[in-house]
Amino acid sequence: MSEVQDRIIEICRIIETCREEPTLEELAETAHLSPYHFLRVFRETVGITPKHYAIAVRDERIRELLARGKSVTEALYEAGFGSGSAFYSNAQGILGMTPGSFKSGGKGKAIQYAFGRSFLGTTLVAATERGICNIEFGERNELLDGLEKRFPKAELRKADPTFRGWVAAVTAFIESPDKGEDLPLDIQGTAFQKRVWKALRDVPPGETMTYGELAARMNIPKAVRAVAGACAANRLAVAVPCHRIMGWDGKLRGYHWGVERKKALLKRERMSISG
Repeated sequence: MSEVQDRIIEICRIIETCREEPTLEELAETAHLSPYHFLRVFRETVGITPKHYAIAVRDERIRELLARGKSVTEALYEAGFGSGSAFYSNAQGILGMTPGSFKSGGKGKAIQYAFGRSFLGTTLVAATERGICNIEFGERNELLDGLEKRFPKAELRKADPTFRGWVAAVTAFIESPDKGEDLPLDIQGTAFQKRVWKALRDVPPGETMTYGELAARMNIPKAVRAVAGACAANRLAVAVPCHRIMGWDGKLRGYHWGVERKKALLKRERMSISG
């Protein structure tokens, strides 16, 4: 890693510890670069602008503060929001629910879930009122335990008949992803993660690329590790197709739900396209 990239990583740490967002000029001066050069290098290294990085840090900070029991008023100012209106106008997008509901561990928040079955085994499908928030494979008890830990006070309830239709749609999509089912999704993540996940959804069924190639497609060729981290954080299996991304050498690596499932998914996609 170059000396300039080391400086950029240090700038990221500064952004993460500042309550108020530093200006572009202040950050550039700290990095001993001109604002223009600093902005270009930061985007090449991190994948997003310093401002978008600061927003992602701020959003993550308020989620942590609320989870630790801070009042909404304390949390929004400690996280660096300039005003209450700046936070409340986008609270649903930041938290996925109202601030009060998030602060209480999802208390009062209804999350429907159901189990389906596909060639990949047992599948948990869960959704908020905004859309599907989880598609995961594994053992029933482990999948449900994971959902309960994320929302310890939410109202987790077995799906009603309407939601069962969504489960059927997810299962059909897993079986035939080339048909491009338009699933209603509630995608939660940082600005950078969402950008990576959007790029993943643009990779056609049956095709693969390396993390480096995905980073290059996103015009951030030096952000390979960050791209790989975003892929690993995905919890919407198949709908956000991180299984189409290979290791640097083109081999199957690092799939949250197991390399064998990754292999089976790719094999099925290719057979579906060729047949």
